[in-house]
Amino acid sequence: MRVLSVTSEVFPLIKTGGLADVTGSLPKALLSSGIETTTLVPGYPAVMRAIGSHVPLLVFEDLLGERASLLHGKVGDLELFVLDIPTLYDRPGGPYVDQSGNDHPDNWKRFAALSLAGAEIANGILPGWLPDLVHTHDWQSALTSVYMREMGCKTPVVLTIHNLAFQGQYDSSLLPFMGLPESALSMDCLEYFGDISTLKGGLQTADAIITVSPTYAREILTPRFGMGLDGVLNERVTILRGIVNGIDMDIWDPATDEHIPQTYDSTSLRRKRANRNALLDHFGLDRGDGPIFSAVSRLTWQKGMDMLADTADEVIFKGGRIIVFGQGDHDIEQKLLETADRFPGRMAVHIGYGEPTAHLIHAGSDAIVQPSRFEPCGLTQLYALRYGCVPVVSRTGGLSETIIDANDAAISARVATGFQFHPVNTDGLRLALRRTLDAYADPRSWARLQNQGMKTKFSWERSAEQYANVYNSLVRGTTPASDEGARRQVY
Repeated sequence: MRVLSVTSEVFPLIKTGGLADVTGSLPKALLSSGIETTTLVPGYPAVMRAIGSHVPLLVFEDLLGERASLLHGKVGDLELFVLDIPTLYDRPGGPYVDQSGNDHPDNWKRFAALSLAGAEIANGILPGWLPDLVHTHDWQSALTSVYMREMGCKTPVVLTIHNLAFQGQYDSSLLPFMGLPESALSMDCLEYFGDISTLKGGLQTADAIITVSPTYAREILTPRFGMGLDGVLNERVTILRGIVNGIDMDIWDPATDEHIPQTYDSTSLRRKRANRNALLDHFGLDRGDGPIFSAVSRLTWQKGMDMLADTADEVIFKGGRIIVFGQGDHDIEQKLLETADRFPGRMAVHIGYGEPTAHLIHAGSDAIVQPSRFEPCGLTQLYALRYGCVPVVSRTGGLSETIIDANDAAISARVATGFQFHPVNTDGLRLALRRTLDAYADPRSWARLQNQGMKTKFSWERSAEQYANVYNSLVRGTTPASDEGARRQVY
């Protein structure tokens, strides 16, 4: 089977979060099922550098008013189509924001052009290359299936929702500039409270909708988590299912990780201390025997990072250290920086992201804190388990499915892997931190938690099989074998 994946980011070329990890890892995992994926991605500067010089497969003389080239490249295991439009993608900043952290004002056009190029490929514009199925991701490429519908293209489309909070909402006056007719601005397509929502358009025109955990698939059917789209999702519930993300077990492996000073596995956890010391030195923190709590995250309200600032004293006053690594909302960044200023040598905050440092944090920390108010799946906690770093998470979305709370029953059964808390508020997080600190004070109990976490398997193998089942059912025009079970999971 030949699949076209249309995405705004893909690891290791361009990454702001879990979307890139999934679009980078899933194609490799699907190969064993006989599924070959080619990923269409914008020609950001980092992408263009990675693929080098290439002769265009074809040239779009007028793609939403821009001249565009479609290139082919390969980076590692990734087969790529690259949409090269320098006027839209060759600019400083990130894939969505400029150097000041503000959204690029033409994001609507940048990702409409990506989606339109994906639809043209699905519709056969490339001689000798036609996908059996198209896989889109989030609002950035959700318009692909809308354009396909307008073209009369019948190739099946899977849309994965990685985060429903981001919906691609724009003024309806932009519709003609997207190359779409007025009929697309309807309740059964793009219309969203008088505006355009590219994600809603994708939800209405996709043949299968997947979220990145069964719990999140259930949550988004409610007004609390549906972000205004719960009505649409309930109408399309028969094609909605949740598949938990996997992780690349080769990239995230403490036994072979080139980014950490000392490799180790579950039989040699004592070696982890060398990484701990390196981590403290890297962030300029005092050494000590207290636990290191870290957060590798977008610094946003969704991720609960404001609550971490409010509870830092709970860790610091009991001899612990805190490391925060990420970027996000300016006000939350400042709140965390101000909190760190009150605890010199005990708390460090770094605004930014780098993959090697993220690996060092997982290898050197004792606990990872993820107090998300909502979380479709989460990958950080899965990386943490792999590295013997105990997750402290809110009981929501994929976090509730992937971490087994260290309550008395789970501890007795020796299946606990971390600490969950609910309600998701500052008091809930504070109590979870106290439980974690108490557990850390018992070295044998803590070691059991670490070992159990490291035994947990979250490779892509099972998740890729579920994706392959969905793909095959759509291409063959049949019902997935496990569809009834998936619906029970949703409900």
